[in-house]
Amino acid sequence: MRDPESARRVLVFRLGSLGDTAAVLPFFHLISRVYHDAVRMLLTNMHDNSKASTIESVLAGSGFVHGSIGYPPTGLHSFDAVRDLRNHIRSFAPDVLVYILEQRHTRRVVLRDMAFFRACGISRIIGAPWRRDLFEHRWLPARQRFENQAERLARCLAPLGDARLSDPASWDLKLTTAERDRASLLLEAIPAAAPVIACCPGTKIEVKDWGEEHWTRVLSDLATLYSNHAIAFIGSADERERCERLRTAWTGPSVNLCGRTTPREAAAVIARCIAYLGHDTGPMHLAAAAGVPCVAVFSARNKPGEWYPYGDGHRVLYHKVPCLDCRLEVCTEHGKMCILSITPDEVVAAFRDAIPVSA
Repeated sequence: MRDPESARRVLVFRLGSLGDTAAVLPFFHLISRVYHDAVRMLLTNMHDNSKASTIESVLAGSGFVHGSIGYPPTGLHSFDAVRDLRNHIRSFAPDVLVYILEQRHTRRVVLRDMAFFRACGISRIIGAPWRRDLFEHRWLPARQRFENQAERLARCLAPLGDARLSDPASWDLKLTTAERDRASLLLEAIPAAAPVIACCPGTKIEVKDWGEEHWTRVLSDLATLYSNHAIAFIGSADERERCERLRTAWTGPSVNLCGRTTPREAAAVIARCIAYLGHDTGPMHLAAAAGVPCVAVFSARNKPGEWYPYGDGHRVLYHKVPCLDCRLEVCTEHGKMCILSITPDEVVAAFRDAIPVSA
């Protein structure tokens, strides 16, 4: 086997959007360390969902990759798509493929992918979960949850070396001075002395939506307890109206940034906040990457732990139900019993536990 550092061209395969990127930042750092002299190309999907940010837009200007190849929207399900993608990859002629795929895909998909990449002429593939133990999330008895994406992927990519998950530097998005200055400009309406809470009460997946009424109650209660704090609403443009209504529940300073930031500018804003409050979303993972404590309301569409924010100091509201790990985007049979069983009082208590009132 060749020394990994001898690779001249590296293809990194990762599908997803904002949260899928922020949750795996240590692996982009790892790849950059190991293949520091190689041309690194990202193979990823392009979204037609206006609420989803592409991985390419999240990594833009970071230096983690030097370019991207578009994965077909239909996947590898049509002859033309397979042929065109194969030709594109062959023209790049990667020496190695780093495979960073989520567990939500089946083992059959993994085997199909491996056959395809072999047909593209790639002889060395790192990260593919060949064994069941690598494909599945381990149960962590001491934590009473499953390992999350970063922990499982660290085992898959162990041949590349230590991903250093516990090192804050491994979660650095490499924000630019211009992006940090933009965050300052976006927050200029908030008094400099006011601690800021990042709030993301929107979501692109319906089953994750806790509901505007619940968020109104939480923000009203917290506004009384944290009267010297400000709030910055983060989200996509179509969440702006909801957040504008929720602003009325917050009596202190506030700013509605929905649709006004790029993914990286949103990260710069969140990095200046003392806490994140909201759904299981991409901005939550940006907050965790920046070391900002998260108070997050989760549905049970995944197993407990799989998508929790990485690190200590977070508070996750997750109710186990018989139908957990359903992977549904819309729940019609049980009326979202998992997330809707969470009460506003639980969320307020979790926030007070994470951020003492005197903070």
